Amino acid sequence: MDGPQRRTLPRGARAALLGAVVAAGACVLPVARGGVPWGAFGLLAGLYALGERPVRSPFPRGRVPVPTGSGSFFPVLLAAAFLLPPAAAALAAVPGALLARVEQAPRCPRRLWRAAQLALAVGAAAAVHERLGGRAALGGARAALAPDFPYVLLPAGAAALVFCAVLAALDGLILWTAERLPVRTAWRGLLLRSLAPYCVHGLAGLMMAVLWRSPYGPPAALLVLLPMYVSCWVFAQYHREHAAHQATIRALVQAVDIKDTYTRGHSERVGLASVLIARELGMEEGRLEVLRFAGILHDVGKLGVPTRLLRKDGPLTPQERAVIELHPEYGHEMVRGIGFLGEARAAILHHHERLDGSGYPYGLAGPQIPEFARVVAVADAFDAMTSTRSYSRARPVKAAVEELERCAGRQFDPAMVRALVRALDRHGWHPAVTADEPDRGGGAGRGNVPACDAAPAGHA
Repeated sequence: MDGPQRRTLPRGARAALLGAVVAAGACVLPVARGGVPWGAFGLLAGLYALGERPVRSPFPRGRVPVPTGSGSFFPVLLAAAFLLPPAAAALAAVPGALLARVEQAPRCPRRLWRAAQLALAVGAAAAVHERLGGRAALGGARAALAPDFPYVLLPAGAAALVFCAVLAALDGLILWTAERLPVRTAWRGLLLRSLAPYCVHGLAGLMMAVLWRSPYGPPAALLVLLPMYVSCWVFAQYHREHAAHQATIRALVQAVDIKDTYTRGHSERVGLASVLIARELGMEEGRLEVLRFAGILHDVGKLGVPTRLLRKDGPLTPQERAVIELHPEYGHEMVRGIGFLGEARAAILHHHERLDGSGYPYGLAGPQIPEFARVVAVADAFDAMTSTRSYSRARPVKAAVEELERCAGRQFDPAMVRALVRALDRHGWHPAVTADEPDRGGGAGRGNVPACDAAPAGHA
């Protein structure tokens, strides 16, 4: 393992790792019998190993790590499956997997698992391709044979499907044994999500193999690597930008948590509940992450509210409540220049508006309130009522839902409330609910009062 980040693998994960390594060893063992085109093997194994190293950006930003398993250079492995005997193709995946960058501990077991996983997937793909006559269908320069189109697509497609299925099966296995996910959850959607990308990888690998066997030989096949390298670099840039977004959100949330003990954990739970509602509404996947950001950052404006008001013991005066009710506008100003937040900015500004027009800061009513704000308002009130705090006990989920339904049409959008109810029936509500540290005050006098008559708990 690796120093202070040493982590003990569960017994099931150790068994899965050992089984995968033994199976991969049996898969590559036939190379000892000979008959391997070592020149082609060395070039393909070297290309994949080179591709799995971190990409160096041509701009002055330095190295950009590509997440392990991103698959940007899988076409090289599939080309090996099309061109080499199964044992040699499986072995070609091992050096790159062992040399790939690993971000999380334990690093050695992760590298071994990845090497065994890829060896098994490539070996199985090569065996299927060979059994269906794929290598003969590729043609060849020496025999002056052109590829057998369209038949050549059949073994290549079958090999890509097997490659995808083996990887998905082993990914689910490690999620079940190492991460201890339920069986259904571990494998759910893995194959369907990866099928289309791996079909594209298979097509690119087939292009490499056809060019490799053409009169122009391996140099022509290397031309396929250029668009693959560009796509890998673009993916790395996206990954770094996404990581920067997450860091920005995390810093803002931590600042609010330090200032107002009530929000500790509340923001993340509101983000989670907002996404549950949005999924039930059939919202596009591309909007879900922005909505999650809206839920997480809905109270960021509290950074502009005096701490003594946020922690005041006892009811607020009208003047003090007016100051606290400025936090949506403060929050909107704070995030105005953060472009990637998009619709989340409107949710931060309007999540305290009410459907009947009695909310703040602008008294918007009905459809005037942005959709994201209507979602976050329900999620915010639900978590406020179901969270335990030093000055108020949590309501049961059923009681909180009944309160939301009672207030639907006046304070909350009924469609959003119904969506939350369906999501809770389907998935339940099991976030880590914690009691905050004893606060120095009473949380600005925010008791666990009915949502329609006043702000719900912590919902000022």
